[in-house]
Amino acid sequence: MIDSTATETRRRGAGTTLLIALTLGHVAVHWFQQLWPLIIPSLKAGLGLSNVELGVLSSVRQFSVGPMMLPSGILADLFRTRTRLILVGAVLALGTSHILVALSDSYPWLLPSIAVVGIGTALWHPAATASLSLRFPQRRGSVLAMHGVGASIGDTIAPLGIGALLLVVDWRIFLGLQFIPAVLVALLLWPALGTIFQEVEGVRPSLRSYWADVQALVRHRVVLAIVGVNVFTGMARITTLTFLPVYLREQLDYSTFLLGVHVTLLYAMGAVSQPVLGHLSDRFGRQAVLLPSLVLFGLLHWGLVLAAPGLPLSLVVGAIGLFFYALGTVTQATVMDVASERVQASTMGVTTFLGQIFTLPAPVIAGFVVSGFDLKAAFVFSGCAILLGALLLAIVRVPPSSRPTPRFAG
Repeated sequence: MIDSTATETRRRGAGTTLLIALTLGHVAVHWFQQLWPLIIPSLKAGLGLSNVELGVLSSVRQFSVGPMMLPSGILADLFRTRTRLILVGAVLALGTSHILVALSDSYPWLLPSIAVVGIGTALWHPAATASLSLRFPQRRGSVLAMHGVGASIGDTIAPLGIGALLLVVDWRIFLGLQFIPAVLVALLLWPALGTIFQEVEGVRPSLRSYWADVQALVRHRVVLAIVGVNVFTGMARITTLTFLPVYLREQLDYSTFLLGVHVTLLYAMGAVSQPVLGHLSDRFGRQAVLLPSLVLFGLLHWGLVLAAPGLPLSLVVGAIGLFFYALGTVTQATVMDVASERVQASTMGVTTFLGQIFTLPAPVIAGFVVSGFDLKAAFVFSGCAILLGALLLAIVRVPPSSRPTPRFAG
């Protein structure tokens, strides 16, 4: 009895350590991710890049993540006891990629350097989310939300901190110095994670059983519905991020400072809402939280069309920020609820890859809509896309989430 109590105490302590370490690590990962949009003007001027070349670089960075999520998820599932190495390697890859960008003196060298940024991002997310999902199956929504709070914090402080530092440090030197915080974070993660992953339950699955569970995963009605929801909400997010800044600058004549404040609201509000939505989804079910949230999220985009400049518009943008990224942790928890314990990391690879493919045309479609009407039409388009996602979720029954991870999907 005493041994059993001591074992449970150690397990809980290890779980708490894991959650804290991965949440703080997620802050660092999103610091590195936010470097790119702030370094774009300096990179373009320093290397004399054309707009087309810059667009290609952004595409390489973005779409090195989605395809890499698939092998990364497989790696994390098949080599679960090596998760610590995968997570530390992800952080070091992010630091290394920025050194490579700093050293690049021509466009061809930039392409593979930017791709490494995507590799680091893809290595972190499947391994981290699967680790937390397996460790806390009864509180999956809450724990993944806390991990998501780390992303919101990183996304919020990075634009302010990086923007200030670039005022006093040359962009090449600044990028080269990013390897130092990457090493420091890696040195903190390595001992903090310790032997946690040597104690993971179960054994390495055979390729046959793993593949059977992947097939069951991609056929599951709930997974297909959530992929659809992610596609529609992803279309809305990309459209909003593309046209909201243009609307604020061109039609409302907002300063760059006010523009930054409103973009920050989209990220920062998630730090408040993610724990709440995650906890509610654990307690009342994923569908009970997702469905009304999606409806409100869609209607708020229509609210951008009606909101007057000033405080009313800021309140609407802040309200949109409550759902902008927070819903992603709940949808991910929903997929992990119905997935086998053998493919927890692969769920992120599958859903991200499929979602990214079908989300890709959204800015182009929105561009045609805006050209035919005006900038506010982009927000109508976004709202319609989200409400279509809500309709898709409404016709699928999502099972209760307050249960351990199943051994087999289906």
